[in-house]
Amino acid sequence: MSDDVQDIDKPAAPAEAPVSEEGVSEPTTSESGAPPEDPTSSYVDVPFRVMHFESVLYDLTDPSPMIYLLEAESPFRYLVVPIALPEAIALQHAHSGIEGRRPATNELVTTILTRLQAEVIAARIVRYDGGVFYSELDLMTPKGREVFDCRTSDAIILALRQKVSAPILCSEEVLQKYYA
Repeated sequence: MSDDVQDIDKPAAPAEAPVSEEGVSEPTTSESGAPPEDPTSSYVDVPFRVMHFESVLYDLTDPSPMIYLLEAESPFRYLVVPIALPEAIALQHAHSGIEGRRPATNELVTTILTRLQAEVIAARIVRYDGGVFYSELDLMTPKGREVFDCRTSDAIILALRQKVSAPILCSEEVLQKYYA
């Protein structure tokens, strides 16, 4: 996938949801009786697992540092994601809350998101193909939800750069494929 932004169709204004006797809104359903799909995500029915950033691993015999992510709940699987050295340093700085004298790209993007009142909802690892992890950054903006295709390292760095770290999620399908 490229570093280009995904084109996301804006959902039409939702119809008024029926209200139950308890006053709680019930989800509307389509003619088939199934709940409507969220048009902003192609992963509606895919279960995601919460992952914790554990560390950046440097193996002197390997030219690429690795991001080590650990599943938050049992069975506590892990992912090791290779990244470039500059991203490894940026990730370690994001995790430690270190800011440079001049803003790095991830610090600049974090500042831009904050000023535009956009919040990172989650960094999601959505696909694993040919040894490459594919991710997306899920944002909530004043105009609604936006989902962007991005590198896994960038998604994690931006998630960690939030005032309250955004969750890092991994598709169950990715974990199963990684362990196959």
